[in-house]
Amino acid sequence: MANDIRFFELNTGAKMPSVALGTYGAKHRIIENAIATSIKVGYRHFDCASIYGNEKEIGSALKKLFSDGVVKREDIWITSKLWCADHLPNDVPKALNRTLQDLQLDYVDLYLIHWPASLKKGSIAVKPENLTQLDIHSTWRAMEALYDSGKARNIGVSNFSMKKLADLLEVARIPPAVNQVECHPVWQQPVLHSFCQSKGIHLSGYSPLGSQGGEDVRRKVLDNHVVSMVAKNLGKTPAQMALRWGLQMGHSVLPKSISEARMKENLDVFDWSIPEDLIAKLSEIPQEKLVKGSEFVHEACGPYRTLEQLWDGEV
Repeated sequence: MANDIRFFELNTGAKMPSVALGTYGAKHRIIENAIATSIKVGYRHFDCASIYGNEKEIGSALKKLFSDGVVKREDIWITSKLWCADHLPNDVPKALNRTLQDLQLDYVDLYLIHWPASLKKGSIAVKPENLTQLDIHSTWRAMEALYDSGKARNIGVSNFSMKKLADLLEVARIPPAVNQVECHPVWQQPVLHSFCQSKGIHLSGYSPLGSQGGEDVRRKVLDNHVVSMVAKNLGKTPAQMALRWGLQMGHSVLPKSISEARMKENLDVFDWSIPEDLIAKLSEIPQEKLVKGSEFVHEACGPYRTLEQLWDGEV
């Protein structure tokens, strides 16, 4: 019998739904309709961020769903993220308060430092002249205060390497509950996953279908011949296979979709499993990082001169 894997327990004891609806790139009325549709289909975890520019619309959709009695606040999980221009300790609580106001919520279930990079206050675009030096330790202390306040019930990071996590763990009073990173069959990150597991940090996989990088990148994952072969063998779609792979590896997965049919397809990953021999086949896929973060690298500005420095060699 297949292991459902419907939740992952974090180091705080909180149980996070294992499949989230990603909200990156979905705008205005489209995202409002997508939230309502996804709740109807069965989603209870929503991955948001202030930089996505749609938290007000998500908040409007949630408020209506709550007031109509469709779902209760305590039955859903909301993740949001601190943007790079809000890293100064005094700006961290202000950023979360804006997110809570936009989402029309009293708290988020998980609040993440979006990138290990900082920008000048007020910056939205990642341009060389906006890059500033990093002080993650001060930012993290401000994140810990949000956890203490109850406004962020869990705190974590995103796009952190093993080295950056290890450095943070040396000074953290409250260890990160989650590290959200690119993770899919074409970029499996087993070493990072093992490290996170050893430290009690849950690894959450964004772009589990490769979609954040655009259609060409998405095809690198879903059209990969091993992914396609395993999916065909199991009578599943490549997307379902990629998502189920993530769950069996111990990652939560954050697929995006605005289509009801795709939403249903992406949620149909619980009552079956990938056999060990096919998991082994997937581990043979040549690895390629698809979301590189090149915009945070510059020869003269900011802390990173190369991609190797940004990812501490984990590329």
